[in-house]
Amino acid sequence: MKLAIFGATSAIAQEVAKNFAADHADMVLVGRDETALKTIVADLKVRGAEHVEYLVADLAALDTLPALVQKAIDTLSTLDVALIAHGTLPVQAEVQSNIPAIMAEMNTNALSYMSLMSTLADYMESRRRGCIAVISSVAGDRGRSSNYVYGAAKAAVSTFTSGLRGRLGRAGVSVVTIKPGFVDTPMTAGVAKKGPLFAKPDVVGKRIYVAMLKGEDVVYVPWFWSPIMGIIHVVPERIFKKLKF
Repeated sequence: MKLAIFGATSAIAQEVAKNFAADHADMVLVGRDETALKTIVADLKVRGAEHVEYLVADLAALDTLPALVQKAIDTLSTLDVALIAHGTLPVQAEVQSNIPAIMAEMNTNALSYMSLMSTLADYMESRRRGCIAVISSVAGDRGRSSNYVYGAAKAAVSTFTSGLRGRLGRAGVSVVTIKPGFVDTPMTAGVAKKGPLFAKPDVVGKRIYVAMLKGEDVVYVPWFWSPIMGIIHVVPERIFKKLKF
């Protein structure tokens, strides 16, 4: 299997890669931190990956992304599966009145995803096979006052993947929308990690790996976020707007 991971240095992406390494997959890893990428490449080879390369790139640079996808394809000669996993988690109070900061978050957490997905979609649609997996978030299911900038970006990603899934399904290409809840990673370092809702990256990574192999549609990780968000969806707006979370 030929796999490309965009945002490969994220904790979740690394766990997904470990699972594919055990299957002896060929991979190309894309990220900004060359030192981290080299370390991950060495680790994956020990774990069984047949061929691992890396590309250093800024995934927020939208005009470079179509060429970047093509370079990833060329690196492996072909591409079967792709995971898009990069992103930032802003502090709501620091960005909500800063228009340039809001636009930057939308660029990184939504527009860059759309650009990568669109280029990957054209390639896989022409081959009539493949899988595009995308990490969205439960935060995109309903806007909360504590993180609506991030949530709005992820809502856009989830809606985009839903439409793309309908388009590519007719060509035999799966689009997997991953909606994690709280995950204990460096990205959530500023969040108090108390209670049973925080999941470990290895658990999340394993579930994403399985979903990619099966070509599932929408996957809440861990599973209990599906009923939780189902409840949140039906809370009337007049009540929901008063909740402080």
